[in-house]
Amino acid sequence: MRKTAAAIQRCKTMSMLQKILGGKWKLEILYYIAFCDIRRFGALRRQLGEITESSLTKQLRELEADGFLIRHDYREIPPRVEYTLSDLGKSFMDVISYMKAWGERHLPAQE
Repeated sequence: MRKTAAAIQRCKTMSMLQKILGGKWKLEILYYIAFCDIRRFGALRRQLGEITESSLTKQLRELEADGFLIRHDYREIPPRVEYTLSDLGKSFMDVISYMKAWGERHLPAQE
């Protein structure tokens, strides 16, 4: 069976989304920044619990490079850096809200 041009295009789109959002913590990071008003590195690390400092740094840098986050460095001592959603990140929040609602309906409750 031959793939149509439209089917190949859909695969590229999903592949790109997987590449951008495939990090273990990325969806949670976006969720906490958007819906829980957690914007600072230390607060994100405490909220995520098991994440290492280097992993959080890597995930935040990737989300920033991919255009989902904006990093605000206040150039203060002690250092203060906050993250906010870019317009692209904000446009993705409906998707995250839908995923969360779907998960609450269809996935077994985790304790």
